[in-house]
Amino acid sequence: MARIAVIGAGMGAMAAAARLAVAGHRVTVYERSGTYGGSVGRYARDGFAFDTGPSLLHLPAVYRDLFVKTGKEPLERCVTMTQVDPASRHLFADGTAVSLPNASRAGVVAALDGALGAGAGSSWGEFLDRARDAWDRSRRPLLEEPLRADWQVLGRDPYPALRKRRILRAARQADTVAEVGAWELTDPRLTALLEGYALSYGLDPVRAPASAALLPYMEETFGSWYVTGGIRALAQAVYERCLARKVEFVFGAEVARVVEKDGRAAGVELATGTVAEADHVVLGAWPRPGLVPGQGLWQDGDVTAQPRPADGATVPGRFQVLLSLSGARPTGTVHRTVVHGADGAAEREAVFGGRLAERPTVTVIRPDDPSTRPDDAHEAVTVTATVAPHGAVDWTDVALRERYADTLIDAAGAAVPGIRERLLHAEVRTPARTAADTGAEGGSVPAPALAGARGAYLHPANRTRLPGLYLAGGWSHPGGGLAHAGMSGTLVAGLIVEGDGFRGSQ
Repeated sequence: MARIAVIGAGMGAMAAAARLAVAGHRVTVYERSGTYGGSVGRYARDGFAFDTGPSLLHLPAVYRDLFVKTGKEPLERCVTMTQVDPASRHLFADGTAVSLPNASRAGVVAALDGALGAGAGSSWGEFLDRARDAWDRSRRPLLEEPLRADWQVLGRDPYPALRKRRILRAARQADTVAEVGAWELTDPRLTALLEGYALSYGLDPVRAPASAALLPYMEETFGSWYVTGGIRALAQAVYERCLARKVEFVFGAEVARVVEKDGRAAGVELATGTVAEADHVVLGAWPRPGLVPGQGLWQDGDVTAQPRPADGATVPGRFQVLLSLSGARPTGTVHRTVVHGADGAAEREAVFGGRLAERPTVTVIRPDDPSTRPDDAHEAVTVTATVAPHGAVDWTDVALRERYADTLIDAAGAAVPGIRERLLHAEVRTPARTAADTGAEGGSVPAPALAGARGAYLHPANRTRLPGLYLAGGWSHPGGGLAHAGMSGTLVAGLIVEGDGFRGSQ
């Protein structure tokens, strides 16, 4: 039985902790804050409750597998999950609206044809067919295996982009999300749909490789799931599974550094000066510089560890407005509505250039869940936009924060008629708050790993150059998002339990 110290109580870290404890190891989690879940938080006031992180679960098989492998109770006995249908409603700048059914390719094609005109659905369906090819080519090495030593092979984009003929010049393929949208989709609203997916994950369509097509493919193929009580209820279930497996949690315990002895990780030193010895250390938080004194976790030739692309663009965060509304949630209300901005190019340039977008794309979440509201005469609504991180924008500026909250509320009015008249209270959460809660620089939110772009969108491997030190969570392979964080926990546990022979789940 090995002693294992886990830094951080985010979803990836807890997934690793539960699996390691089942394997017979003694696991202690050190969390700087007073609670578990990392970015999966919850805000409550006057009978209203809101998720402050992700609001929907995609690829639920990741957490189903976690619960099967760590105990007798499956996931569905610990939380109630339902597929939201339609999966999303989209309001475009020209006033067009379309609702996309959950996990139904034929339904999506028919809905797009009906709303945007004949041919739009088939164009999107053909795009998803190519995205499926990219998924089949890259799923295992990108998501289910530890990052290979020759990770450069993932620098090649798996998306089979169509070739575009150019007058007097050689034909070439689309290299980025923006080029896929412009060259392969037949309608500017389809382009806005594709770019909206990328933006929601914090990816710049102009820079992100074409393989980001996997993101809408995963959502539309495996579905969007709501957890009753919010995603925070999923975090609680994972935490309780850890406790049942005898994982020890120490809250309010900030780790100052990883202790190194005889050339390997040997424990952690807390900010109080207390040293906890360990045989292995799992870093499940943002890998701030200086955590491992005297030795860089990443050296030249490794996948980058800094929270920004090599080209210097910022990695964005999330701006949320949590709205307590009077009046019942109307029957037939869609769970998730995306109100697309009028000028996608201007929005991209602002978000990834470190400025405020004047007319941002906003996602409006309206769950049909009694636990989110004091009674059926009220409604809890969450409005979210992708924004530049704290530092690029001063999100501690109260006046700026309030002005931008008003901008989001105005945009959300397209999805929630009479929103101003119904408003009882608005709670604003910015990247500055995210930074304070999670320790991530600027409150940036990590995107999922992507193949292509010469590896610029990969994340550091789960095994580091310091023996005994492993990485879990969104800042490590295979990147951000609930499902990807859970995958990282699986990979770390496999590497520790099985050693160098571990090749991922079968």
